Amino acid sequence: MWKKISILLEMIKFKHTVFAMPFALMGAFLAGRGVPSLRVFLLVVLAMVGARTCAMGFNRIVDRRFDAANPRTKNRAIPAGAVSLAESWAMVILSGGLFFLACYFLNPMALAIAPFALALTLIYSLTKRFTWLCHVVLGVALAFSPLGGWVAVAGSLSGYPWTLSLGVLFWVAGFDCIYACLDADYDREVGLYSMPAKLGRKRAFRLAVFFHVIAFVFFILTGRLSGLGGIYYIGIALTGAALFYQHLVVNPKDLSRIQVSFFSMNGLIALTLFMATWLSLLVA
Repeated sequence: MWKKISILLEMIKFKHTVFAMPFALMGAFLAGRGVPSLRVFLLVVLAMVGARTCAMGFNRIVDRRFDAANPRTKNRAIPAGAVSLAESWAMVILSGGLFFLACYFLNPMALAIAPFALALTLIYSLTKRFTWLCHVVLGVALAFSPLGGWVAVAGSLSGYPWTLSLGVLFWVAGFDCIYACLDADYDREVGLYSMPAKLGRKRAFRLAVFFHVIAFVFFILTGRLSGLGGIYYIGIALTGAALFYQHLVVNPKDLSRIQVSFFSMNGLIALTLFMATWLSLLVA
């Protein structure tokens, strides 16, 4: 059983929850101007784990035929037969239930927005079939992370710094656009949509740079709107350096270091902004 669970967790890249989790906590900490209660903190963590696990599991299920035909993804758990569809669906249903249960125990507002947040993360997996704006849809879905964290503490949207969600939106759209370059040729061949498949890798990289510049500006504005101090802007400077490095190590002709760009730098960016926010609030 434990071996099967480990395969399922690897299938959905559970460790990559680090991309969205810090932003959910960032929203929660901003709403409370500090560390929330242990109960709220744990419920936010459970909600994020449930939502992402549900969405990623659903993605692997609906994309299984494409994954099986793609040389890069043919060894994923479902195409390789390491887990069954029934097991995958069970994970999706249970994790979705965990998400709604956590939202229920948070507050009525959290439960009210839960269906919209989860629906967006599920719909993203289908958008690749009809629009090259799928990366933006993923950005909108993950933009609910800080908003959800805020609502978990405040119980309303009053005072929420919307620039934070906008920053997450364009940050995610940018790095997902870069990552999609790995499958640009395959997507074009089978009729799937993505910006690299539509525009070519070179133009997609330029668009990703544009998205990340916009995200950087929105993250700066978040600090101003939230009254954060100098420590936050040190984090902003580190975030800018990480974004620059991300585009430095990968280019349209050489994607060999995309794992460093996509996983290491994005995890660093999310954690840096969260820690900078927390420390800034702590000092204040």
